[in-house]
Amino acid sequence: MAEIILDHITKTFPDGAIGVNDISLDIPDGEFIILVGPSGCGKSTTLNMIAGLEDITSGELRIGGKVVNDEAPKDRDIAMVFQSYALYPHMTVRDNMGFALKLAKTPKNVIEEKVDEAARVLDLTSFLDRRPANLSGGQRQRVAMGRAIVRDPAAFLMDEPLSNLDAKLRVQTRTEVSRLQKRLGTTMVYVTHDQTEAMTLGDRVAVMRLGTIQQVASPQELYDRPSNLFVAGFIGSPSMNFMAGTLEDGKLRTGLGDFPLTPQMRQTLESARAPREVIVGIRPESFEDASIVPAEVKPNGLEFNATIDVVESLGSEKFVYFTRELGQTTNVAELEELARDSGRAEAGGAAAETVVARLDPASRITEGEDAQLWVDVRHLHVFDPASGRNLTLHDAGAPASSAAAVAQAAPAAPAEVADTETAQAGTAEAGAAEAGAAEADAAAPGRTSTTAESGDGGDSR
Repeated sequence: MAEIILDHITKTFPDGAIGVNDISLDIPDGEFIILVGPSGCGKSTTLNMIAGLEDITSGELRIGGKVVNDEAPKDRDIAMVFQSYALYPHMTVRDNMGFALKLAKTPKNVIEEKVDEAARVLDLTSFLDRRPANLSGGQRQRVAMGRAIVRDPAAFLMDEPLSNLDAKLRVQTRTEVSRLQKRLGTTMVYVTHDQTEAMTLGDRVAVMRLGTIQQVASPQELYDRPSNLFVAGFIGSPSMNFMAGTLEDGKLRTGLGDFPLTPQMRQTLESARAPREVIVGIRPESFEDASIVPAEVKPNGLEFNATIDVVESLGSEKFVYFTRELGQTTNVAELEELARDSGRAEAGGAAAETVVARLDPASRITEGEDAQLWVDVRHLHVFDPASGRNLTLHDAGAPASSAAAVAQAAPAAPAEVADTETAQAGTAEAGAAEAGAAEADAAAPGRTSTTAESGDGGDSR
C-alpha cells in the first residue's frame, strides 16, 4: 500500500493544448478516491500519468514517498484495470490471472496460491478453467480485477471499469468493487463519468473540469456543500434546478416567487459580497406536495402553483416535471458545459425551463393538474453568476467592506484545455502496460495508443 501525492501536476501536449492544469491531490494510504467529471475533463489523463502511460510536463508525482516522474510503469508497483477487459482469449481464467506473475518468473506454486486466493475473493473459483468467451461481461471484468489483485500492488488504478456492463451488472459489480477495496485496504484511484458510481464508491471524490480539480470532498459534502455551480449541477441525480434570482428588499426574487431570507442567510450573503443578480439552485428533494407538508414546517418554505407536465412514479418516490419562466441564466460557462454533458441542446436561459421535483409517493398529484407545491427555502444555494462560486457556504468569501459588494470578477480560465479522455487500452495494456506487471518488453498482443476526445468528437491525442 502507498500514499499517492500529485504536486502541481500539469500535462501539456505538443501542440500546446493543456490536458491537466496544475492539479495537486494528496491520496492517503488505503483511500478509495474517485476522479469524476464530463468527457474531456482530464480525469483519464491524470490516471495515466499516475500509471506512467502519459509523461508529466511539470510538477511532481510521488508514490509511497518516492518521486516516480521518470519511472517506467513496471517500476511503480501499481496495477491497472481498464474499461476493456483486455483478456487473452486463448488463455483460461487461471492463466489470464497469473500471466503477469509468470512473466515476472514467480514460482509456480506461488502463482497458483495467489490465483486461487484472488479467485476465492472474486467468486471465480468455479470459472478458473474457462476461457473468456465462455464468461459474462461481469465475470470478465472480475477476471481483469483478479489479474491486478494477484500482484499485490501498492495501488490500484481503475479507468471506467464498469462502463461496458449493462445496468444491472453495473450495480452488482459496483458493490463487489467496494467490498473488494475495503477487504484489501489498498489505495485505489477510480475514474468514472458516472456520478452515481462516484457517490456510492469513494471515500472522497475529486470533481474535475477543464483539466482542473473543482472540489475534493466526501460524497455527502459534495452534495450538501458544493463549492461552485459546476459541482452543484454535476453531482446529484436528477440534477439541481437553476434559475435567475435578484436580491432585493431582504428577499430573493425568483421565477417561483419571492423567497424570504433568514437572518443567517442574509448575513452569509453579505459576508460573501453577493451581487444583486444571482443564480439560485434548488435540489429536486427540496420540493414537496403542499397538501402533505406538516403545518409546523410550512413556514420554512414557499408555496406556489404549477401545471404538472409529467409524473414519474417509481414506487418509493415520485418525480414531477413542470415548466416555468426562470429568468436568464445563459452565458454562464458552467451551466453551458453541464447542458452539453447532459445532452441538452442549450443551457439554462431558455424562456421557459423544465423544473423537476421529487415528491413523497403519497402525493396524489397527477399530470395536467394545476398543483400546489412547496419548496423548502432552508436548503437553497445561491451562486455568483460571474465566478460560479457558492455564496451560501459560511466560508464563501471575505467580509463585505462596503455597499460596493457587487459581482466578483470571474477567475481566469485556464489556457486552452485539451479534452483528454483516454481511449481504453486493448489487450496489450493488460499484458505490458497493465501497471507494468513484469518486464517492460513483455510479450503481449499489441497495444492501443492513448487518445484524447475533444468535446466535439475531434482532436485525438
